[in-house]
Amino acid sequence: MACNCGGATRPTVIIYQLNLPDGSVRQYHTWQEADAANQRLGGLGTILVINQ
Repeated sequence: MACNCGGATRPTVIIYQLNLPDGSVRQYHTWQEADAANQRLGGLGTILVINQ
């Protein structure tokens, strides 16, 4: 049986991770979602872009 491993790279998945001052971490699919959540929670968190 032939190998279907043509060497193609997997598509990159980007996750927007919201780190809050209390140590909690939340992940979102779009920057807008992460930013809106941050604003709802006082705007003190930081958003990191993670490539998976």
